[in-house]
Amino acid sequence: MGMILEARAVDYGYPGKAVGRDASLTLSAGDVLVLLGPNGGGKSTLFRTLLGLLPAQGGRVLLEGQDIAAMDRKMVARIAGYVPQSSPGYFPFTVFDTVLMGRTARLGLFSSPSRHDQAVAGRILSELGIADLADEPYTRISGGQRQMVLIARALAQEPRLLVLDEPTASLDYGNQLRVLQRIRSLASGGMAILLSTHDPNQAVLLDGSVALVHDGRLTGPGPAADIVTPASLWNVYGVEVDFITAPNLSAPAIRPRLA
Repeated sequence: MGMILEARAVDYGYPGKAVGRDASLTLSAGDVLVLLGPNGGGKSTLFRTLLGLLPAQGGRVLLEGQDIAAMDRKMVARIAGYVPQSSPGYFPFTVFDTVLMGRTARLGLFSSPSRHDQAVAGRILSELGIADLADEPYTRISGGQRQMVLIARALAQEPRLLVLDEPTASLDYGNQLRVLQRIRSLASGGMAILLSTHDPNQAVLLDGSVALVHDGRLTGPGPAADIVTPASLWNVYGVEVDFITAPNLSAPAIRPRLA
C-alpha cells in the first residue's frame, strides 16, 4: 500500500500564535487514524495544516511524496477530500448541486459537470441515505443533514485521502453509525481516513490507529488498545472511565464513571 500522507515533525498554528509542535504521522492506503482531544486542543488547526490550508510553522507535510507547500489547490483536492465541522451555508444551492461541487477538482478550467459527474453525485447521495434531500436548499436542512451533505461533497471528489473534522458531532445515533460504517467501508476499499472525534468508543470501534492531541503535543499514533486507556483519558479529559468487556462485544466499551 502506497504512502499517501506524511507529517514530519510539523509545528502548526496561526501567524503569531503557536498551537502545536513536533507532530509526526503517516497514512497509507486503507489506514484509519483517529485523533482524540479536548475542544481547543488544536485538532482542527492540525488538519488545516496537513491539508495545506495553513502553512506549517516547522517541519514538512508530504502528500503522495510531494511537499504540500509546492502543490496547487486543485492538485491537493484530487488527492485529499476535507469535511469540516458543519457549515451553515449562505447561498441556497440545492443539496444535489452542493455535492456536485465536489466534482470541481476533476473538471478542466472551463468544463461543466458531465452526466458522469452527475451520476457520481447521485450515487453518493444514495449510498449515504440522503437522496431524498437532493432538491432541498442546503440552507434549509438540519445541521445533521448538512454534515451528511458535506461528507457527500468530499466523497464526490473521489479522493484517496479523506479528512473529517468531528464528522459525527451533530448527527443522531443512527447517522453516526452510518457514517462509521461508511468510513470502515471506504478504508476497506483502499482509502486513507483521518478523522477527529470526542468519543473514544468510536476510536475503538473503527479498529485503526489512534493519537491523542493535548497541550500542543501528539501522543501516538498507535493501536487503540495502547493509546486509549483509563489513564490517558483522565490525562486528556479529566474524567474517570471503566472499560467493559463481554463475550458478545467485538471491542471494549468505554463507560464514564458518574459521581
